Amino acid sequence: MTTLSSIKLIKKIWLIAANEWQYWLRSHLSLGATGIFLVLILTTSFLTTAHMDSENHLRSHQQSEAEETFLSQPDRHPHRMVHYGHYLFRTPAPLAIFDPGLDPVTGQAIFLEGHHQNSVMFAESTASADLGGLSWLNPALVYQLFAPLVLLLVGHSSVVREREAAGLLPLLALGISPHTLVFGKALALLLFSLLLLIPLLISSTMAFMSGESSMTLLLLFLNYAIYIAIWVVLTLLVSIAFTKRSTVLAAMTGLWFSFSLVLPSIAVSITADTVPVAGKIETDLAMLSSLRKLGDGHNANDPAFQQLRADVLKKYNVERIEDLPVNFRGIVAMEGEQKLTKVLNEFANLRMAAELSQTEHLADYGWLTPMLAITVISRTLAGTDLAHYHRFQREAEAVRLAFVQGLNRAHIETLSYEDDINRNKNEDAWQRARVDAANWQVLDAFQFNTASLTERINSASPSIRILLAWLIALLGLLLWSCKRVMP
Repeated sequence: MTTLSSIKLIKKIWLIAANEWQYWLRSHLSLGATGIFLVLILTTSFLTTAHMDSENHLRSHQQSEAEETFLSQPDRHPHRMVHYGHYLFRTPAPLAIFDPGLDPVTGQAIFLEGHHQNSVMFAESTASADLGGLSWLNPALVYQLFAPLVLLLVGHSSVVREREAAGLLPLLALGISPHTLVFGKALALLLFSLLLLIPLLISSTMAFMSGESSMTLLLLFLNYAIYIAIWVVLTLLVSIAFTKRSTVLAAMTGLWFSFSLVLPSIAVSITADTVPVAGKIETDLAMLSSLRKLGDGHNANDPAFQQLRADVLKKYNVERIEDLPVNFRGIVAMEGEQKLTKVLNEFANLRMAAELSQTEHLADYGWLTPMLAITVISRTLAGTDLAHYHRFQREAEAVRLAFVQGLNRAHIETLSYEDDINRNKNEDAWQRARVDAANWQVLDAFQFNTASLTERINSASPSIRILLAWLIALLGLLLWSCKRVMP
């Protein structure tokens, strides 16, 4: 093909796209659908951004306050501080203003204390007053659910309209091939899609200002562009396949309903049945059975610590624990916490592995509907997926163990065994069993951050491949279907 021929072809495609835009500008349906979508996406973007910004400041303030409260405690017995505990708060990721993901349902804070791994608390279980019954909406969900709906309303008549108006023969007589016609219609819809993606650019800019990397934002934008392009191609395919606009609209509405609502719901139900996660009661009973074998870390005379007693006495070459230069009760508390934490982590890792397996199984259903693929990609890149929730739990457990063992160390080194066992005799004995509050300096400032871009890309890559496969397959089908444009 010569350069002149290529220029003529491009001009024809642009003319077809421009003519399509003129038709849309005259269409009340197209303008109305676009207007409703833009109002919805801008409203949810504003409200979600305001809510997440407020949550970020609130949780950061609560984290600072929790640390200050812990560090300002007076002189006490160190084990009292182990049970006094500490709070950690999960601040929202920068891209949570676009896709809050699991943040509203998994909780935002966790109470850390000795001998326990508590659940994350304070999930947003009540409906928000911001959007009333639509409080579940966020910008990501609006794109995933309603952008395809707008595209099918605007573009469903792209090809079939020409057939109904008997305009195909004159177009073909003018030298416009079926492929050129379809490419022009596709270009018009793709340009329209860019208009729909402008609010995403605004949200991305705000996330960038909050610290998100530009590569993450670019990757998120490209994946949503691919998702919308899939619906563009689907719309054109159905518009080519049928001879009446009403039939095309009905078929596209059925596809939207199936891909966006029915198939995701079926996939969730099947996943829950085929990849079950053990219930809390069942897990707690099994865990308690394992913990009973460890001994009581509060009791230095527990038979489970007899070997520890012998080893410590041998290490310091003394006959009685009263003669040790350290507090044996603190050593027992530290050893007991270490063993208990190992068991708790084993059960926690099993639960997390089961939950991740369930999530990965659900993500595989992206081959049935691109809605599931883009949902996984969006939450993963935004840092609001299950993996980040697990990341918070693991980081919280590391903080819990560090501060508990730091207090146990103070128990060992700063409180004598004699004062410890006699602490309940009288008030003076109780005062002697307290240690200086300077020993509470066992907390590091905590700030929850999202995983690196590489980690997020690795997690999202299977769903990205699924989304690309959808687009490539549909493009191939569209090229093959161009011959059906002939009247």
